[in-house]
Amino acid sequence: MTERSQQHAALHARHKAVMPQWLTTYYADPIEITHGEGRHVWDAEGRQYLDFFGGILTTMTAHALPEVTAAVRDQAGRMLHSSTLYLSTQAVELAERIAALSGIPDARVFFTTSGTEANDTALLLATTLRGSNQILALRNSYHGRSFSAIGITGNTAWSPTSLSPLQTLYVHGGVRTRGPYAHLSDAEFIGACVEDLEDVLGQANGRVAALIAEPVQGVGGFTSGPDGLLAAFKQVLDRHGILWISDEVQTGWGRTGDHFWGWQAHEGSGPPDILTFAKGVGNGLSMGGVVARADVMDCLTANSISTFGGSPITTAGALANLQYLLDHDLQGNARRVGGLLKSRLEAISAGLPVVREVRGRGLMLGVELADAAAVGVVMEAAREGGLLIGKGGRAGDALRIAPPLSLTVAEAEEGASILEAALKQAQSEVGGGAA
Repeated sequence: MTERSQQHAALHARHKAVMPQWLTTYYADPIEITHGEGRHVWDAEGRQYLDFFGGILTTMTAHALPEVTAAVRDQAGRMLHSSTLYLSTQAVELAERIAALSGIPDARVFFTTSGTEANDTALLLATTLRGSNQILALRNSYHGRSFSAIGITGNTAWSPTSLSPLQTLYVHGGVRTRGPYAHLSDAEFIGACVEDLEDVLGQANGRVAALIAEPVQGVGGFTSGPDGLLAAFKQVLDRHGILWISDEVQTGWGRTGDHFWGWQAHEGSGPPDILTFAKGVGNGLSMGGVVARADVMDCLTANSISTFGGSPITTAGALANLQYLLDHDLQGNARRVGGLLKSRLEAISAGLPVVREVRGRGLMLGVELADAAAVGVVMEAAREGGLLIGKGGRAGDALRIAPPLSLTVAEAEEGASILEAALKQAQSEVGGGAA
């Protein structure tokens, strides 16, 4: 064993000794990522990997992007922190940009430190405005790891307790190819989900506050309903005065390629009342937030501040990152390169029964496999081949592929080739076919 290997083994042992048992790490032999550049990262033993997961869809533009690094370095040399008790040029400028991009009229922006905290804030706003703790959520959903966010999470693999400050009512629509409506056409599927929503509302004993929905379910394995589903839901919600919260923590900033926000695939009935964001805008900095109409955002009557939300250093970095994304049309790149990558994955999977479905859009692609064992084989084989990917799905049976949005065609081809070998290995070792 080399000295680096010994140091790595010692770090893993220290991790297990001091971190919670439930704090999951990838791979039988977890790696430590020490640095990155562009779409590549390196581990502590010097191995290079093509990064197709971006720290859970967070490295949106590129690793060590010079424009972001310079902005962070400049701000760090002046001041790291002040809190929302003081004015901040960077925070105001970023809020103005996000409000204008959100599509929500008369928008107000509140910055948080994570997507979980953003969704907590959205739930606080909705329940306060409506005077109700009843929340509608989609089955198979995930909205964060806090006590309130777990209470509206429809993916049981990520919900360790049934206790909740909220009464959650789950509706269909998050998964197109599974469940009782899978056999229907898109129009029939939407109609059936709307009927289900109406039925649930008919059984709700009180004023429902909001529906919270990911336009594409992240942890759920990059599943989604047909375009227009949430617009059809909104017509029902509007009749009852119920708010629509669009959880854009993973779908925002052009990742889906076709749209800047995931909700825009469902824009027939107008924008959401509340939009939550995080991850990609900070490119690794701890940044999240909520966008809402002024009447919704300003419904709180008690004092509220944020110690770390919208800090000078995170907003400086996020401004530089967002500007780079817009200047270089990374949404368009996600559409073009993501389309090529998806086509390549579909071709690879055509002769492999272990693959049940290739889905997603832009650079947010999911590959559902026969079972979790097959996913485990692919994860390990891809890492050995020099590619990092993620996993998800209700049964842990889906691969999640979400590279930085600056991914090149050559890198997409390289990653697809590594995945092809890994999928063939899973077919050989695990097998499996369509359920």
